[in-house]
Amino acid sequence: MAAARNLRTFGGMSTSVHALRGFRASLLRFAADSAQAVFDQDGLLVAGPGSEDATGTQQVLAAGPYADVAPLYPGLAVEHLPGRIIAPGFVDMHIHYPQTDVIGAPAEGLLPWLENYTFPHEKRFSATDYAADVASFFVAELLRNGVTTALTFATSHPISVNALFSEAQKHHMRLITGKVLQDRHSPDGVRDETEQSLIDTEQLIQQWHGVDRLGYAITPRFAPTSTPAQLRGAGALAAKYPDVWVQSHVAENLGEIAWARELFPDSASYLATYADFGLMRPRAVYAHCIHFDDSDRALMRETGAVAAVSPTSNLFLGSGFFDYLGADRAGFGYGLASDVGGGTSFSPFRTMLAAYYVGREGQTKTGLSLSPQHLWWQHTAGAAQALGLAGVVGNLQPGCEADFVVLNPQATPLLARKTAQANSLDELLFAMIVLGDDRLVERTQIAPC
Repeated sequence: MAAARNLRTFGGMSTSVHALRGFRASLLRFAADSAQAVFDQDGLLVAGPGSEDATGTQQVLAAGPYADVAPLYPGLAVEHLPGRIIAPGFVDMHIHYPQTDVIGAPAEGLLPWLENYTFPHEKRFSATDYAADVASFFVAELLRNGVTTALTFATSHPISVNALFSEAQKHHMRLITGKVLQDRHSPDGVRDETEQSLIDTEQLIQQWHGVDRLGYAITPRFAPTSTPAQLRGAGALAAKYPDVWVQSHVAENLGEIAWARELFPDSASYLATYADFGLMRPRAVYAHCIHFDDSDRALMRETGAVAAVSPTSNLFLGSGFFDYLGADRAGFGYGLASDVGGGTSFSPFRTMLAAYYVGREGQTKTGLSLSPQHLWWQHTAGAAQALGLAGVVGNLQPGCEADFVVLNPQATPLLARKTAQANSLDELLFAMIVLGDDRLVERTQIAPC
């Protein structure tokens, strides 16, 4: 391939260098098979059309030290971003878009919070205009905070799903959502009807899953709010459509666990209830997963299900602390999630800091100090891996979709002072985790560039 011809060949497709874009800044990414960060003080990211992508999505074609990559692309238009860091767009594994306006609502715990705030608010999503308005704000808020991929709950109303997918599609965003299934123990206005809920779910799968960068998630709210018939139907759909996601909640607090055990006494555990109905498999994501024993952890590993760790929500609602060492010992996957509106911030930096607190807690479990690289990995490449999207999003290795954030480590006076004193990558990353918020995110870039 002759560089002098200003022509590069990728995956059998010849692409003019003028169709590519280069971005020069410090560059953060992760090794393909670990949480080990790779950092180039003076890096170059090259993005361009993917060779086999029909949606127009830009891919990372090259990433590395500027001195090594730049000579390979003579004539490349390069945007220079001095003093900035280019990092993978964040991946949020669990969030509720209908709870955008519920964030910060006071409550005595999970169940009173649902009853007094969440359910009354979610009733409003039967109105098309209202759902569209919240969807617009929600997507904008994700992007403002550097989140480029999200697995999110809608409500029990198909209108809410259509509104969110339509908004994400406008921004070419990779987003996964689904109609909530809840046919019992739910108030009027959010409770659905068993047969119709399953019909609606399948229709939405056929309408949206795999369109552009969108994906569908079969979404029982949590086992206590679904009848066995509804869970059985959801499991049948999960078997029929193995490439869609499954999402729900499990083992968030002790009261919820006791309730689930009363409703499903034949299941070995609350978690096992989902397995009994065919809802545990790869691409099945369960939020919280706090109060697990070793049998539950083994079940997660054996089925390929993963945990969406939601530290700000767990701290806010007093639910408990995710056991990182227990998860690693068992060998099941996990990643970070904001869980807005139980969660208290859209900001990945707030979530990563809360995860650090949760890891350190050593009274109810063995505590550990999560490294800054591991915290960041949990919200990018690790979360992508847990979702079955490794090598697609959450990283900036060649072949990944070119979603990235531009970070300004001098965004605030204190942050600038602290990052200037960083003597290692871990010190730099931890300073941004502890002191960062939405002001740190100078730009969010969605593929196509």
